[in-house]
Amino acid sequence: METPRHTPTLRVTIDDIVPSILREFSSSFRIGRADTNDIAIKHEYVSRQHIEVSYSKGQWWVEDLQSSNGMYLEGQRVMKTPVGQLVKIRLGLAGPIVRLEMLKPAAVEVSVESTGSAAAAAAVGDRTMVHRYVERYFTDKGNEPVGEHTLFVRRAAALVQARDRRKYHWLIALLAVIVLCAGAYAWNIHHQLQQQRSSAEDLFYTMKALDLDLGQLQKIVQASSYHGPGLAEIQKQRNRRVELEKNYNRFLATLKVYDPKLTPKQKLILRVARIFGECELDMPKNFEAEVDRYIKLWQQTDRLTTGIRKAKSAGYIKPITDELLAQGLPPQFFYLALQESGFDAYSSGPPTPKGIAKGMWQFIPETAVKYGLHLGPLVDLRRPDPADDRHHFDKETKAAVSYIKDLYDTDAQASGFLVMACYNWGEGRVLPLVRSMPDNPRERNFWRLLTKYKSQIPEETYDYVFYIASAAVIGEDPRSFGFDFDNPLADLETR
Repeated sequence: METPRHTPTLRVTIDDIVPSILREFSSSFRIGRADTNDIAIKHEYVSRQHIEVSYSKGQWWVEDLQSSNGMYLEGQRVMKTPVGQLVKIRLGLAGPIVRLEMLKPAAVEVSVESTGSAAAAAAVGDRTMVHRYVERYFTDKGNEPVGEHTLFVRRAAALVQARDRRKYHWLIALLAVIVLCAGAYAWNIHHQLQQQRSSAEDLFYTMKALDLDLGQLQKIVQASSYHGPGLAEIQKQRNRRVELEKNYNRFLATLKVYDPKLTPKQKLILRVARIFGECELDMPKNFEAEVDRYIKLWQQTDRLTTGIRKAKSAGYIKPITDELLAQGLPPQFFYLALQESGFDAYSSGPPTPKGIAKGMWQFIPETAVKYGLHLGPLVDLRRPDPADDRHHFDKETKAAVSYIKDLYDTDAQASGFLVMACYNWGEGRVLPLVRSMPDNPRERNFWRLLTKYKSQIPEETYDYVFYIASAAVIGEDPRSFGFDFDNPLADLETR
């Protein structure tokens, strides 16, 4: 005759805590940090009421009790999962692993009378006998009278348990010391990295300040009739600049700024920002995403491809980059002319309060005269004018590069992106905002301008800067972005 069916026994094993836990259950139970749970685990990633394990419809289930730390199965947070024969769940992101294993039904599920099995009877007898010994010798039931032998056994068991507890206390104390030392070491490493990062930023802005000094020194030497000592000092400062940059690059390597995990596109974006005089360690968090957004805008039009092909076929690339390099400027300012006119030397802009901008670099009349360009008789008409120097590519390029150099060395404080903003709408609304900022490279750059005056910067200027920056990123490796031309600046001897 069969005995009534029983709930399958579930074994619970938790090894990665001290002391480890091994329990068996045949009815619902809870695990959590609070002492009221059937299994209480004192761990920072274990919630007070964390999970409940129950038997329902012929199956054991584990359910998260809406804990703040969560229950994880193979790295994914789950709210409920069946046990099956075996399941391992983690309490919290880095908490202990709970192993739940359903035990196979034992032969004692069927009575001895129905099977006639002596082995089954022995199993029942052994289990019963063990249970009785545990109940008698190791379970204190308060004031229940016991014999002297039983009392001695219980005392011995208590001593063993106390000894084990002391051993675990020592282990816990040792682990606490290890964790404390590891935490102190981690803090020290973090502190050192922060110091290195701060030193690297200081070094970068020292380089930018030196760039500004070199620019002023070059102007003084060029205006002087005695160049010898001046040229020697310029070379000396350039050598110093090279050494500063080597040290800065060492900091970047130590700090793993160009981490191997970065994608090629992410590295290109950082590199182009650095080329334009921006510090990799001081970039806004959304910069990469913004550049990527404008890259996608370039990919939706043929404007970039058309402009580069025009510059190449007309022979504009080398004269422009040669002029930029001669002034100590990044050759990537080449893309400023792309944004201004698409390399159209005969372009005329719309009428403005400052007059009509003309030429590849879109000089307004006032700035053209300031930089030595002759205006033609059609200055007030939106038409090409052969007598206007702004339509003479070579003359206008020299004037444009001189203007960029002046902005770079003065108002923009060696920030290439700030140069672009000033060039786009300098005399209107941007330049006064720039001049209201502290006169040093650390506190006067495009990011600081955005932080202080974002609402006052024309949307056209914001777009202008990011279109040029993203075009320069694409230009470093056009084919990887889906364009069918090669890097137009690839043949430059000096980058």
